[in-house]
Amino acid sequence: MSDIKAKGVMTVATEDDYAPFNYIVDGQPEGFHKELLEDLQAFAKKQGFEVKQEILPWTGLLASVSSGQYDMAFTGALVTDDRLRVFNFAPPFASAQHYYVKRKGDDRIGDIASLCGKTVGLQAGSALLARLPELKKMMADKNCEIGQVVEYQSYPEAYADLANERLDYVINALISINDLVKNKGDVFEKGMAVSGAGFAAWPMPKESPELLEFATAFMKEARDGGRLAALQAKWFGEAFPDLPTDPIKDVEQFHKLAGLN
Repeated sequence: MSDIKAKGVMTVATEDDYAPFNYIVDGQPEGFHKELLEDLQAFAKKQGFEVKQEILPWTGLLASVSSGQYDMAFTGALVTDDRLRVFNFAPPFASAQHYYVKRKGDDRIGDIASLCGKTVGLQAGSALLARLPELKKMMADKNCEIGQVVEYQSYPEAYADLANERLDYVINALISINDLVKNKGDVFEKGMAVSGAGFAAWPMPKESPELLEFATAFMKEARDGGRLAALQAKWFGEAFPDLPTDPIKDVEQFHKLAGLN
């Protein structure tokens, strides 16, 4: 924070294609973070510095933050074990519990047992793959096993294959599935949770504890004033009043919060 205040500027990295968190419409940013950025800038101004946003693709974004090119990632990053070894996370702003989505009207799929043996799609390298063992355990409790797991470069590709009946279901975080069904409810239908709790939050390097305190104070102001709940309802389709209010800083803490212990 001393460096930020000396420069008078904090730089945040925002990705460009992750609706409803961050995306581009007619060359301009849109989404949850576009609106919350205005609040962050006002909060920072009271402490004597500006917030500058840089919009870039997801690929390499976290690496750029960890190397110090940006101060933090102002986007819908999911908290994971691997990321917690490099980053601290501000208090979460959204649930990232994992759900499945299926074709609308596909009555073959309902409960966990009905997923057994069927083909599932996920994005390659996504945080959701690390939580797949939870679904496998749910299936083992039903005396069955997961079917073929197909990895895709992007979720739009997975959804296209789901619509074309090349997949039986796709797993993604709650917010993304809510957004998909909101926009394409004639094609897709939300299923049930296939993991314990998950969290979307802003990562920043572990060597920046004062920046984490700043982000935590900002989240408290947004939460206490009702702004956070209003933006959650607007962009995510629901508010999340029971999210952790402290930053997440290590794997043990995350596992306890997510029910992974």
